[in-house]
Amino acid sequence: MKAQVIKRFGGPSVFELAAVPKPDPISGHVVIHVKATSVNPIDTKIRSGAVPAVAPEFPAVLHSDVAGVVVDVGEDVTEFKVGDEVYGCAGGVKGTSGALAEYMLADVQLLAHKPKNITMAQAAALPLVTITAWESLYKRANVQSRQTVLIHAATGGVGHVGIQLAKLAGAKVYTTASSEEKLIIGKRLGADVSINYRELSVEEYVKEHTDGKGFDIVFDTVGGENLDRSFQASATYGTVLAIAARSTHDLSPLHAKALSLHVTFMLLKIIDKEKRQEYGEILREATKLVEEGKLQPLIDERVFNFDQVMEAHTLLESNMAIGKVVLTNEW
Repeated sequence: MKAQVIKRFGGPSVFELAAVPKPDPISGHVVIHVKATSVNPIDTKIRSGAVPAVAPEFPAVLHSDVAGVVVDVGEDVTEFKVGDEVYGCAGGVKGTSGALAEYMLADVQLLAHKPKNITMAQAAALPLVTITAWESLYKRANVQSRQTVLIHAATGGVGHVGIQLAKLAGAKVYTTASSEEKLIIGKRLGADVSINYRELSVEEYVKEHTDGKGFDIVFDTVGGENLDRSFQASATYGTVLAIAARSTHDLSPLHAKALSLHVTFMLLKIIDKEKRQEYGEILREATKLVEEGKLQPLIDERVFNFDQVMEAHTLLESNMAIGKVVLTNEW
């Protein structure tokens, strides 16, 4: 079968088209005819060599998110049958093969039936970011009705799902963005208040929107210096959620405010086979929300095919995308 592989770490140009063996079904797995995938920041980090501990062996087929059709099943699989449309965050990391291929072998614990009311491209945009936002807001922060929640990066992958999930929990949701277009999208997704972080400092918007008290929960989906700004924006006894914490920070603000800091690195539960079933459970709940019209993916208008994977990675790393960067399989 055809696949986009990398044989070394590097920039987006390291991808090359190759012929690799088509996977056979094994116990507890299905073979998916891949229809679409999406690019997540972790995919670019794996490609570049920033996180070698979670990278698959060379020649590596990357990308975790997949949407497609089941074409073969392991003999003990009862959850899915040939012809089922499925989606999941199911590979592209150590010990697995990814979605940038005609076919993908996937553990059924990591899959759910695709929502019937969205396309394959839309479905491929959801798994990693939905699981990450769900784990962070629902499982780590236990977000509650009437809490104030600040979510950074309204039109980012995790950010746009986080807004919707926090709103579904009954929270008052604030979000940050850098342009009027993104602020409007944040409001459309359900945010009560959109804040232009280029026009207001943290101190200014904390004063304006919380009377200087800070937010109950701050969801930092950006990392780097923004994590320090998240500490600053948090209320005393508040909770800070992070998904990008490979950096050094002064933790004295956490001590001064008695903050809780939770870091979510969702790929670990793909590598840890004993935890995989949790992700299938989350996606089954997400499918219900999508079909009920309560959760929607935000996709950048530039959709690529698998032969354009270099361009897709380049766009995501440019920070110019609005929503998820998606690729469809035309092989």
